[in-house]
Amino acid sequence: MKKVLLTGGMGFLGSHVLEGILKQTDWQVVILDRLDTSGNPKRLSDILVWEKEKHRVKIVWWDLKSSLNDRISTDIGEVDYIWHLAASSHVDRSIEDPLSFVMDNVVGTTNLLEFSRKLKNLELFINFSTDEVFGPAEKGYAHNEDDKHRPSNPYSASKSAAVDIGYSFHKTYSLPIITTHTMNIYGEKQSPEKLIPKCIRMVQQQKPMPIFAELKDGKMTAVGSRFWIHAREVFNALLFITNKGKIGEFYNIIGFDEFTNLEICQMVASVIGKPLIPDFVDFHSSRPGHDIRYALDGTKLKELGWSPSLPFKESLSKTVLWTINNPYWL
Repeated sequence: MKKVLLTGGMGFLGSHVLEGILKQTDWQVVILDRLDTSGNPKRLSDILVWEKEKHRVKIVWWDLKSSLNDRISTDIGEVDYIWHLAASSHVDRSIEDPLSFVMDNVVGTTNLLEFSRKLKNLELFINFSTDEVFGPAEKGYAHNEDDKHRPSNPYSASKSAAVDIGYSFHKTYSLPIITTHTMNIYGEKQSPEKLIPKCIRMVQQQKPMPIFAELKDGKMTAVGSRFWIHAREVFNALLFITNKGKIGEFYNIIGFDEFTNLEICQMVASVIGKPLIPDFVDFHSSRPGHDIRYALDGTKLKELGWSPSLPFKESLSKTVLWTINNPYWL
């Protein structure tokens, strides 16, 4: 029986990943979490199989900005896998407080890597990263795993540095590192500051929804666009990579389709059955360091045998309806 250390397991993505582990494997799980603005224990109790499977889960409270001392290391014990999902991930907050993102994402990752060096039987360390490390993608282009990093804001720069420090530990200390880059993730129990839950709230209340765009002479000329993937699909990809991935490699995890933020909000409004009130905001002046478009090329992982299976519009509709019926998460 395998044992995995899952950092950030009480966050939005982490809780979906934990649910996948409990449903699809017999692994033991150690969650490492500090319960900051993103973590919430209710995400665990909301897992459908939680009561039946919670005996497989151990929770260790720790802030990765501090090195893992002997007591915490003993509490965690030996593990076969580390899935490092914990991160500070909101661009606006990184612009306001860049040093905290360096501490969380760079120092925190380094402390975890240092801990992993002490493990005797570690088979894999997945260093989970983002499409934003590559910077903006020109229209019609998708970044592949070997493209240069050109981060535009403190958040993406801190994630880029975390990627580099992870790979350096693979080369220097022969740690079994695999790095992933993932696009925008959505799903149930997401932080209310993110686009989809915020849009649900604004549409329900019939308030203007800020949509970042490119404005010239007061006219909208372009709207930010992203590719989207459900959190359950991310778990499926991580499990596949754990079983099939090659140590030292980088893999892009991508969903199906690209949508502008306006299109996403229109789809949300359509599910709710109320009109969207868009409020176009110039991203150049209001959000310095933000990029108008991100895109990843998923060919490498597809050729290895993985591709997404959840239809976007169907899963988005289910996410919106679930959130409306569970207003605690708004």
